[in-house]
Amino acid sequence: MKPFGIVFILIQVFYTFTLSATEYHVSSHRGFDGNPGTHSKPFKTISAAAAIAHPGDVITVHEGVYRERVNPHRGGISDAKRIIYQAGKGEKVLIKGSEEIKGWKRVKNDTWSVTLPSTFFGVFNPYADVISGDWFRDNGRTHHTGAVYFNGHWLSEAAHKEEVFETVADNPLWFAEANDSKTTIWAQFKDADPNNELVEINVRQSVFYPEKEGINFITVRGFKLEQAATPWAPPTAEQIGLIGTHWSKGWIIENNEISYSICSGIALGKYGDEYDNRAATLEGYIGTVKRALEHGWSRETIGSHIVRNNHIHHCEQAGIVGSLGAVFSTITGNEIHDIHVKRLFSGMEMAGIKIHGAIDMLIGNNHIHHCWRGIWLDWMAQGARITSNLLHDNRITQDIFMEVNHGPYLVDNNILLSPASVRDLSQGGAYVHNLFIGKFIPETDDRVVPYHLEHSTEVAGYSIVMGGDDRYYNNIFMSYNDEAPWPERMGPEQKGVFFGLGAFKSNDFPLVADGNVYVDQARAFESETNPIENPGFRTHARLVEKKDGIYLEIRMAGEWLQRGCRLVTTGTLGKAVTPDLPFVQPDGTPYCLDTDYSGKKRNMKNPAPGPFGNIKDGIMHLKVHNRK
Repeated sequence: MKPFGIVFILIQVFYTFTLSATEYHVSSHRGFDGNPGTHSKPFKTISAAAAIAHPGDVITVHEGVYRERVNPHRGGISDAKRIIYQAGKGEKVLIKGSEEIKGWKRVKNDTWSVTLPSTFFGVFNPYADVISGDWFRDNGRTHHTGAVYFNGHWLSEAAHKEEVFETVADNPLWFAEANDSKTTIWAQFKDADPNNELVEINVRQSVFYPEKEGINFITVRGFKLEQAATPWAPPTAEQIGLIGTHWSKGWIIENNEISYSICSGIALGKYGDEYDNRAATLEGYIGTVKRALEHGWSRETIGSHIVRNNHIHHCEQAGIVGSLGAVFSTITGNEIHDIHVKRLFSGMEMAGIKIHGAIDMLIGNNHIHHCWRGIWLDWMAQGARITSNLLHDNRITQDIFMEVNHGPYLVDNNILLSPASVRDLSQGGAYVHNLFIGKFIPETDDRVVPYHLEHSTEVAGYSIVMGGDDRYYNNIFMSYNDEAPWPERMGPEQKGVFFGLGAFKSNDFPLVADGNVYVDQARAFESETNPIENPGFRTHARLVEKKDGIYLEIRMAGEWLQRGCRLVTTGTLGKAVTPDLPFVQPDGTPYCLDTDYSGKKRNMKNPAPGPFGNIKDGIMHLKVHNRK
């Protein structure tokens, strides 16, 4: 056949494929899975549509409650030819990993019970499924992936059966016993008959998760996804979330509400293999990285996901978790809160966002609050940027924890209002135009961890994380708040933990610092030249909610502009020492930090310190979050 004939056939195939793209409809109220999936004859379940959808197809799900686990059989082939799962416009669509339960019988006072046959659960019974895994801590008791929900909110699992018969406290309890034939659940329902209320129990491990790896270019949009019996998701095992991408490329997860996951909400992470939960050591994770490279870990095949504008809450491990599989992804515009607030178990993976291997990732414009920790980038945050995020009330640990990274990474234009702003156990970072109100915790480590070729997953070498090699430009450091008493309200001062850069010692943490402002109890880096220090300036900062959004009420001083700051660019930041790489954007273009937290242009000749382009004397009211 002549070449032009082959081209003609390929063009015909392409156009035939394009024209064959279909929109399938799903309705829990009027659908039937034997239907063709048209608007007039929709499917009843999302799974029926998922079984026949092909690249380019759209699955529109109409209002209702869908109690199923969606397992996409195939994905798209490109960003332009993806498979889209979407809620109907303006319609409320809930996809749940739970089932509603009736038949409760009162046992004693406000304690009720129900017994279900093993056939009710099939092959997966969350009340026999014990949470465990690498870096998991059970706190001396047993935890299951099951849960009981009363009118949408979960009860807490009791450690011992006797506890569920005690007087109901502020946090009602449940307890279960499961064997091969039946499962009995006891639960506390204060002053209520559960048979007259909405009571649900977990029955599915996830809500939207492909069984196979490599299901690429999926869009999930506009749903309420909730109540899943998710397992512990360490960086060394398959990471299953309430919704997850399962070692794939090019997903878009947007405009969803994702809540009530026993462990993680969104999982962008690792595949599973025979080493799952058998590698909780430094050497174990290095082995995990090496095996991942053999298992297709590259820009061409993994990552590049978009997670945006979601509302993620009530997950007991992480709002968003990802080990290796989140490379080259963007996480923007999400609100994440109430993460690991029960704290019945513990471990090493709890945060609003917890990523291992944040290579060329953008984490921006997120609102993260009331979490165990805000953002935690652990290992290989090379080329990552954390920008224009609002973090507050993450009271247990820190707003940001950078753990054993060689850089280069950039933290800019963030508002960090929790008692501890940053825990720095890395090197090669740049902190520019941030507002820090909490403490800084510098640490050193002797772990030997990888660094990579530029914009690549390929390992360039291994080196100890020595600490230092950081640069701090044009930041404002304050000291939490001016409410009395101080410091009793914060607790006794910890050795080596201060506001500002005062805890960093030149010999241990060689830094570059310029254009920074230190007020109240914040102190400058000991080798910093010409800082603005004003210990008599009292911190005043609080968030105020209004109808159109959240405002930061903060005391500033116009005199901070008088000394002058320089515009920060890639040239200003130099190179991270260990990888010998410059601070550039994921596409390789240089940085020019000429816009502020709100995206407004800065004064190019004398940019104001901190995340706002304009500052003046006295109390300012600055909008920091739009009401959605």
